[in-house]
Amino acid sequence: MPSLKMPIRVSLLFALVAFVTSCATKPPRDASEIEADKQIEFAVTQQLAEDPNIYAWHIEVNVNRGVVTLSGFVFDAHELFEATRVAALVPGVTSVDDQVELEEFGRGGGGGGNGH
Repeated sequence: MPSLKMPIRVSLLFALVAFVTSCATKPPRDASEIEADKQIEFAVTQQLAEDPNIYAWHIEVNVNRGVVTLSGFVFDAHELFEATRVAALVPGVTSVDDQVELEEFGRGGGGGGNGH
């Protein structure tokens, strides 16, 4: 009589993979979620632009279900941390994914000695 243990294990493994995959994918955002994300994106962008400690021209803001992703670049470490802090303080933001890169010689044109 053939053993049924292997086919049952394989079936259970496939069922587990299907369950995990279905739980990991979220349904598309509805109109109210899209609108809320647009409002958060606008508010974060505005707060970054108004902060005198951040040169925000090179920072891009994207929002998905309240999660803010910052990308682009800044010229010093303080701007990097300040951008994340400012974004996190905006109402509706659930978390901030900081993908901003630090351009060490961005303003000085290669770090040459004039200090600008």
